[in-house]
Amino acid sequence: MTLHAKSSTRNVTFSAEVGGTKDSLVTSNSVAIESIGNAIAPEQSQLAIEQQYRASTYSLLAALLRAAPDQNLLNILSELVSEKNNNEDDAILLSMTALSLSAKMLSPDSIEDEYHQLLIGLGRGEVVPYGSWYLTGFLMEQPLSDLRDDLVTLGFERNDNICEPEDHAAALCEVFSLLISEGIDIDQQHNFFKTHMSPWIGRFFDDLSDAKSAVFYKSVGRFGSAFIAFEGEYFSMQT
Repeated sequence: MTLHAKSSTRNVTFSAEVGGTKDSLVTSNSVAIESIGNAIAPEQSQLAIEQQYRASTYSLLAALLRAAPDQNLLNILSELVSEKNNNEDDAILLSMTALSLSAKMLSPDSIEDEYHQLLIGLGRGEVVPYGSWYLTGFLMEQPLSDLRDDLVTLGFERNDNICEPEDHAAALCEVFSLLISEGIDIDQQHNFFKTHMSPWIGRFFDDLSDAKSAVFYKSVGRFGSAFIAFEGEYFSMQT
């Protein structure tokens, strides 16, 4: 799926080609992903740091759900955290550490096979990464129509040449990364999150981590679950 931001003040192109080329995946996400593990300039405000981490994490999840990572992205993931930084009370850090270790241990080819079996499959994969499926049991139902209306309101325009529905988990994560990066009001972020993500995406990540075929994506699922739980708490503190 491809969406374009129509607003002249947000001159960006959103591309979420599910199963697309990995070159574009790394080009569009590697800078943002690296910022998760790198030090941030001390002159930045705490709020700016929070928003950078949030946007980067959504971008990382979008990259991993859009297509299997290549070796370049695995190298980035393997350097995200140090094993010395394990904190048993920090679910995000623990899950990120597990993701980093998985990236070091597994090959791109094995992860490619795993991704296909989990999220594409013959007919459909072991886990279905679409909001409508989780909310109604069917694809392309009312939740997708509601999402499309809100995306238009936010300034995103669908490319009619692409048939992939916008309620794919990768697409939603990348949209949300853009909303944060472009400084969309926190109330608008919260409304989008509670309407289009919170009702189902946590369950999707849980299913991904529990899937029989999951090895690398078990750690992706756990990382996603921990981060979505954090986001729920984050928004509750903003109200």
